Amino acid sequence: MRLLLDTHVLLWALAEPRRLSPRAASLIRDSSNTVLVSAASAWEIATKHRLGRLPAAGAIIAAYSAHLLRLRAEELAIVSAHALRAGSFTVEHRDPFDRMFAAQAVLEGVPLVTDDAAFRLFSEMETIW
Repeated sequence: MRLLLDTHVLLWALAEPRRLSPRAASLIRDSSNTVLVSAASAWEIATKHRLGRLPAAGAIIAAYSAHLLRLRAEELAIVSAHALRAGSFTVEHRDPFDRMFAAQAVLEGVPLVTDDAAFRLFSEMETIW
């Protein structure tokens, strides 16, 4: 199974795994699954750290690639098809990071692992929690 992690799930998997649901934790740990992390997560973490909303994220930013390796996660690049889809959603959701995760989940045909109920607005994608 291939799955895409929302940014909060990535952060919890790295720093606070007890906050993950049992299902999410199991899927992330299962070595037969491919765990994907969007490049948008790096952008979101760095942005929120700069704005003071994730003050403890400096250590994660400093060793970001090593943290992805520790999770056996693959980075999912943002390509123009993702950007075009993210900008084309007609749902009323203004968060550009969430719109990108939704677009990548839809176009890549993967579920998004998230605890964020806002993704219910994007009816064509699957979420797991």
